[in-house]
Amino acid sequence: MLKTNKDKLVCQSVLGEITSPLGGVNPYRVGPDGTAAIYPGVGGITYNLRIGDMAGGLFADHVEPGVSLSNFAKFAGQDGPNRALNLFSCAGNIAKVISGEAKGETGRVTGKHGGIEHVLIDFEPAVLEELAIGDKIQVKACGCGLRIEGSPVKTMNLSPPLLEAMPLKDLGDGRLEVPVTHRIPARIMGSGIGSSHSQSGDYDIQLFDEATIKEFGLDDLRLGDFVAIIDADASYGRIFKTGGVVIGIVVHSNCHTAGHGPGVMVAMSSAEGLIVPKIDPQANLKEYFKKL
Repeated sequence: MLKTNKDKLVCQSVLGEITSPLGGVNPYRVGPDGTAAIYPGVGGITYNLRIGDMAGGLFADHVEPGVSLSNFAKFAGQDGPNRALNLFSCAGNIAKVISGEAKGETGRVTGKHGGIEHVLIDFEPAVLEELAIGDKIQVKACGCGLRIEGSPVKTMNLSPPLLEAMPLKDLGDGRLEVPVTHRIPARIMGSGIGSSHSQSGDYDIQLFDEATIKEFGLDDLRLGDFVAIIDADASYGRIFKTGGVVIGIVVHSNCHTAGHGPGVMVAMSSAEGLIVPKIDPQANLKEYFKKL
C-alpha cells in the first residue's frame, strides 16, 4: 500500500440538499446535427441510474446518477456554502441523510458536476425510494490536500480510503500504474476545459466522432469508470499537454449538445506523463466501494 499524508488532512462537514430537476423556457436541446428534443437532465433523485450503469444509450442529457446536492444558503450575498460543498467533497466520502423519511441513512460521494455545481451521491435503491427533494444531506468531507508521499503525481477529489482501495502500483522513477477502463485522447475533451482549477467540477468527453469512438472503444463507458485522458494535464487548470496524463472518474451521462458528453471529474494528473494507465474493466467506483 502506498503511503499518503492522510493523517495530516482536515475532516469537516459540508451540507447540501437534494435539488429539483430544472426546465428551461426553451426546453429543447439542439444537437450538432441540428436535431432537437426535450431530455431529462440534471438534478433530483434518479432512481434507475447509478454508478456502474452505462453512461450512454439513454434518452437523457447530463443526467446525474443517484442524488444531486446543492447548498442554496448565501453568505454575504454569495454562494460560499455551495462552493465549499463542491470544493471539499471527495469521491468516497460518507454522506448522511439528516432530514426527512430517510434520516440516518448513508451513501457515498461519486463525483462533482461543474456549471450546475452539484455534488453527486450514491445510495442503495431502497434509500432512494425514501428520499425527497429538499432533504438535507451532510458530507463528511476529507481528501482535500491528499497526496502520495514521495510521488510527483498530483491527486485530488479522492477520499483517503478510496485511494487506498485502488490497486495502484509504484513502478519506480516516479511512475505510478493506475487501472483504468479506457484511454481517451485529449483532442475530444470539450466543455470544462480551460477551467482555472480542477478541485471541483468536471470536463466532458465529446462522443460525436464515430471513428474515435470505435478506435478507443468508448461506446461502453460506464458511470463511475476511471479513465485516462492522454496528452492532457489538470494539475491546476485543465489543458492540452503533450505527454501528460489525467485520470478521471465518469460522473454524469452522455449529452447531445455540441462540445458536451459524459463528464469526467479529475482524480489524478501528471504533466510529465508519470501516470501509466493499465486497462482493467473493474476500474469503477462500484467495485472500489465494496472495499470501503
